[in-house]
Amino acid sequence: MKHKVRITVLRREYFQDLADQYLADPNTGKCPVFQDGQEVIVDNEGFFRMLHGGFCAEAWDGISRYVYAALQGGSIMRGWANDEEVQIACCNDGTRPGIFNPERLDAEED
Repeated sequence: MKHKVRITVLRREYFQDLADQYLADPNTGKCPVFQDGQEVIVDNEGFFRMLHGGFCAEAWDGISRYVYAALQGGSIMRGWANDEEVQIACCNDGTRPGIFNPERLDAEED
């Protein structure tokens, strides 16, 4: 069985107090790369393209391990999440993180 992963942008956050304290421009606002509710479907071939500008590098660094596990048919978070094929993860931007929901999708063989 082949697998795909749907990555949904659940929401983007912005912590003004941290931005005021740590950023050179504290008025940057929420992440401009993604939109809340946006979806991206990734397959095995597409996984490696994400490393070459197909996805925000900070976000990909935070979620790629879950995407890879799901693409291989593995459990993303057995015993931790309500559904082992689903995870909630975020990018590494501490002042304006994007929160993502990688979800394993099972597909028939081509």
